[in-house]
Amino acid sequence: MPTNLPPDYYKAEKQFREAATNQERIAWLEEMYSIVPKHKGTDHLRADLRRKLSKLKTASEGGKGAARQSSAYHIDTEGAGQVVVLGPANAGKSALVAALTNADPEVEAYPFSTWVPTPGMWKIENIQVQLIDTPPLDADFVDPELFNLIHRADMALLIVDLLADPIGQIEDTLALLAERRIVPEYLRDEYEDELRMKIMPIIGVVNKTDTDAQDKDFEVLCELLEGEECPLIPISVMKARNFGRLAQSVYRNLGIMRVYSRPPGAEPNFNLPFVLQHGSTVEDFAEKVHQDFKENLKSARVWGSTTFEGQMVSRDYVLSEGDVVELKTDR
Repeated sequence: MPTNLPPDYYKAEKQFREAATNQERIAWLEEMYSIVPKHKGTDHLRADLRRKLSKLKTASEGGKGAARQSSAYHIDTEGAGQVVVLGPANAGKSALVAALTNADPEVEAYPFSTWVPTPGMWKIENIQVQLIDTPPLDADFVDPELFNLIHRADMALLIVDLLADPIGQIEDTLALLAERRIVPEYLRDEYEDELRMKIMPIIGVVNKTDTDAQDKDFEVLCELLEGEECPLIPISVMKARNFGRLAQSVYRNLGIMRVYSRPPGAEPNFNLPFVLQHGSTVEDFAEKVHQDFKENLKSARVWGSTTFEGQMVSRDYVLSEGDVVELKTDR
């Protein structure tokens, strides 16, 4: 083994050895291969890494079709974003998804009633967001594919029970996620030197805040966590408390905005927004409407964020939440 490998190589090698799936192993092998310097002393190592990559890729391709068809954890994103609901057993994940969406997950008084993820569509004003109930995050056993699902999601809700050591639940869940290289956005700076981290918005949702007395308990919880940046929202699934506040937080953390199309000579339909990421331009909007609009765009007028209503703007004009756009093409 060469003695002049950089420290990042050994970090990646450690993650390769701890990986639970072939896809993760492939990713870490590719990382290791990219880090190894090219010289005579590393020829054998690079060849060995290439052989391992080839074998793993062949094995993965051989079972790829069947795995995608049979795995309950491969859930295509629908709507404006994909949000996974995480947490320990009996915190109220399934009950929350059942209350907010059209899904029908198992909701039982006993723990571990959820064995596979269950997606549903959550209507937030005039858009739909995909909410996915998941099996409990438990230190004794977690299906590795659950972490793959989390990696693919846009954000997560971490549900904890106010009446059952919420601080411990938060700490234990974040520790499990960190072991699989998933960390919340607010802890980004602590992991800036780590390789291949999945950094995502994670909102702490404190369930069973049902009464005024429990509101005070929530305030005490926040005081105990003083100095921590973890965003917490108190809710009651049983009484449907603070669902609106939760919806606003999810919308904000998805980093999306609604933009409306105005056909020439007609009024915009405010029931059918186009959903774009913050920072999107008129050209991005045109492509969202139809590829032909982007290619043949002649001019655009915007109502909302411009200096005056119906102002002519360029392709690279950055749009804002609630803007109305009229596109004209050469065709």
